[in-house]
Amino acid sequence: MTEKILFLTGHLARPRLEAVLSGMAEASFDWTVLDVGVKVAALMTEAILLRRLPRPLDAGRVMVPGRCRADLVRLSAEFGAPFERGPDELKDLPAWFGKAGGPPDLSGYAVRIFAEIVDASRMKVAAIVARAEGLRAAGADVVDLGCLPDTPFPHLEEAVRALKGGGFAVSADSADLDELRRAGRAGADFLLSLTEHSLSIAGETGARPVLIPASHGDLDSLCRAAEEAERRGIAAILDPILDPIHFGFAESLARYRDLRARLPEAEMMMGTGNLTELTDADSAGVTALLLGLCSELGIANALTVQVSPHTRRTVQEHDAARRIMYRAAQDASLPKGYGRALMQVHDRSPFPNTSAEIAEFARAVKDRNFRIEAAEDGVHVFNRDGHWVSQQAFALFDKLGVEADGAHAFYLGAELTKAELAFRLGKRYTQDAPLDWGCAADRPVEDRTRLAEAGPTLRTKRSDG
Repeated sequence: MTEKILFLTGHLARPRLEAVLSGMAEASFDWTVLDVGVKVAALMTEAILLRRLPRPLDAGRVMVPGRCRADLVRLSAEFGAPFERGPDELKDLPAWFGKAGGPPDLSGYAVRIFAEIVDASRMKVAAIVARAEGLRAAGADVVDLGCLPDTPFPHLEEAVRALKGGGFAVSADSADLDELRRAGRAGADFLLSLTEHSLSIAGETGARPVLIPASHGDLDSLCRAAEEAERRGIAAILDPILDPIHFGFAESLARYRDLRARLPEAEMMMGTGNLTELTDADSAGVTALLLGLCSELGIANALTVQVSPHTRRTVQEHDAARRIMYRAAQDASLPKGYGRALMQVHDRSPFPNTSAEIAEFARAVKDRNFRIEAAEDGVHVFNRDGHWVSQQAFALFDKLGVEADGAHAFYLGAELTKAELAFRLGKRYTQDAPLDWGCAADRPVEDRTRLAEAGPTLRTKRSDG
């Protein structure tokens, strides 16, 4: 039986919503559009819906606009049908329903993230724990204590015990075998980077070893270490070592492929910091590529480093990338259409409406509230008195007649500048909402179960939509 979906909207958006739904020729559902009697769809409230929706609803599912701030749990209980929010933009509906009728499930992943605190030996224990809390909140599964060459770490045991007491999984990475013994005996879960010559430390301490070649690039020694670990009943993780660009990068990629061919069942690690830290490029794209390689080769552990200012969000980026790659692999799909977390600077569909569509919408506006949109030709601002377009926010100001109203002028200046930035970068702009920087910045928590609070001046003079 074909599913019936009721789409709720307002006066201005109804023609565009019907046009989008009519264009979804392969939709697997029947649809009906209901104008609930508000001008702008985002302004429909729970009270309005409770008063104006018919009972019973002739639909198995009800979709409200993405910016509607009604409590959908209560509405679902009241009307006996599931209510859900759709995308913020009407033009995104086809993609929304193309992925199993809603946003992708990104709850799963197959890569464990080790986040290294590289200067742990120079930090006090309280500072180490505080840093670890931030890394865990960002998505790290294991906190790695980096031990620096020729730098004493007298509080190593205390740091391990403090982290374990805080519920952290802990690893230690050192070229000093005595430091690794100390960390293992203090309770570290993993020890990096042991070789076939130091594997016995794992047996002494009970920590899981992350094994590397005895000499750089020597896969034979790594395989011998893996065989010896298996003989001893030790569950080792193997890391052939990723090298920086122009210092063996291509060959190191080949080692990961070759090791997987030689040991198909081995658990592996990739240290991504030699690319993210040592390449002057936004780290999200680099991370996406490396986590895609991990997905293809079944590499289940990634060691991240977050030192350079340009990689200050690399743990969040690894967390997003591992979820996207896992979901895409489960779907036997390209890693496309699984959200914008890694598309930080540009968007795949930055301009949901064409200039002609915006002009048509502008002609229907009958009030003084300014609406702002970004399109391929620049920033559009319009109300009942006019429609202006420019590629520079400052060029629009003298057209709007708000010189005497400081609060309104400030609001419009901020919004127009944001719209210009979105236009120039090719990002999605939504009036009265922050630009979406993916996982490059914390996203403000928005409560969509109530109307946003605002001062009376901006509430009456800013755009309604």
